[in-house]
Amino acid sequence: MAALKLYPVGIQTFSEIINRNLLYVDKTEYVYRMTHGGGKHFFLSRPRRFGKSLLTSTFQSYFEGKKELFKGLAIEKLEKEWTEYPVLHFDMSGGKHLDIDALRRYLLYILKNNEERFGVKSDHIDPNIRLNNLIDTLYRQTGKQVVVVIDEYDAPLLDVVHETDKLKVLREEMRNFYSPLKKCEPYLRFVFLTGITKFSQLSIFSELNNITNVSMDDEYAGICGITKEELLTQMSADIDNLGEKLGKNREETIEALRDYYDGYHFSANSPDVFNPFSLLNAMTRGKLDYYWFTSGTPTYLINMMKEYDTAYTDFAEGMEADASDFDAPTEAGTMTTLTPLLYQSGYITIKGYDKEYDSYFLGIPNREVRIGLTKALIPYYVTPNTVATNNTVRNMARALNKEDMELALQHLQTFLATVPYCDNTDYEGHYQQMLFVIFTLLSAYMVDVEVRTPKGRVDMVLRSSTHLYIVELKLNQDASVAMKQIDLKEYPKRFALTGLPIVKVGINFDMATHNITDWKIE
Repeated sequence: MAALKLYPVGIQTFSEIINRNLLYVDKTEYVYRMTHGGGKHFFLSRPRRFGKSLLTSTFQSYFEGKKELFKGLAIEKLEKEWTEYPVLHFDMSGGKHLDIDALRRYLLYILKNNEERFGVKSDHIDPNIRLNNLIDTLYRQTGKQVVVVIDEYDAPLLDVVHETDKLKVLREEMRNFYSPLKKCEPYLRFVFLTGITKFSQLSIFSELNNITNVSMDDEYAGICGITKEELLTQMSADIDNLGEKLGKNREETIEALRDYYDGYHFSANSPDVFNPFSLLNAMTRGKLDYYWFTSGTPTYLINMMKEYDTAYTDFAEGMEADASDFDAPTEAGTMTTLTPLLYQSGYITIKGYDKEYDSYFLGIPNREVRIGLTKALIPYYVTPNTVATNNTVRNMARALNKEDMELALQHLQTFLATVPYCDNTDYEGHYQQMLFVIFTLLSAYMVDVEVRTPKGRVDMVLRSSTHLYIVELKLNQDASVAMKQIDLKEYPKRFALTGLPIVKVGINFDMATHNITDWKIE
């Protein structure tokens, strides 16, 4: 096997990756395409750790005319001029968790760093005036238009996005800071901003009306992340190397990688996109794990699900959205749906597109997100004792592997007896959500809720490679009532074509004990 390049895990600087001969998945054709089109101002939204910082660094190296770094890459054959421009690079990721005074100091700090690179002196105390002065000065000194790349433009606002008072103050500061990007338009060659969310009331979108949002354009759907084609071609040897470590053949390794990390789509006709952070970590460590999800906690998402009364199953089982829903406000006081927040954060993605109605079908992209998010929800739907939950899930999985649903439910009943009572659980939907979370952790099974049939909806369907379980829940009744409903509404007929043996399961929960009282299995 040919020698493999080392993986640039956590390295976001293009020049370092190239100079150290680390693995670089070639995105330079996209760079050429964007920089040679008719537009000048561009915005790209992608989830965290999806390669946005590396992309901005690539733009910087390109506009600085560092032709030697692009040897052997796609752009080497496309670019003929390699003109050098003055490039201002602002990394806003350092502006997190700051109040207004600290944010202003940070803006002045990154401005000073850029000024020192070009020998520009300024004593302006207002960040927007100082940015305006820097652009004007560079244009006059060099005689060339200025390039501005801003990474994570929204970072200072994300932590307070749902705190109205704090957001208003910080947003106004950022609005002022970005305002020169419109005023100085004649002096700018190219402006590129990345972020997670599109803040509808920021100046770059409400005032800079000529910015092109390429986040959902087909031609840029693969600009971040690693597409299936790139994996199979540029990382072909890496697949085989990982397969040896996993004890799988090539086809099995590809399928496992798809199951864990693939499934992202960023436009109506997007290629399959793998999560680059998790994929490279898996290659580096030689094992499949939930790298992206464990690198950041979705606490803010969980809190917003509670505030907006959004159940996990509302989006876990798929949802439909109009094109305009992706641009719906995500700020405090104006957000009406979690759809854009879920999509922009990477917890749901595009699964299909109906061209006739300009409608998108959305769902969880892959196993990593599904299992990771489910584990994060355990404290909210079940108990803060996640160790006990995971042990119970393992015991249930062992029982179901032996086709013993009786034993699996016994384990669940024993576990629930140890869970403290919580408020607002006196309705059937709570127990449905709780079981959905627990059964979803059985990663060998596919779990659906509220599955439509000709005569009604099944509460839950649990499917493995060998069996299909139809589960009906009741509250303060008994399991026989649940079983009668399965039979009367002929739920099994809906799943006859699966060819799997069907097991009917009726479960009753007691409101007083918050536990299973009885069940029937047929």
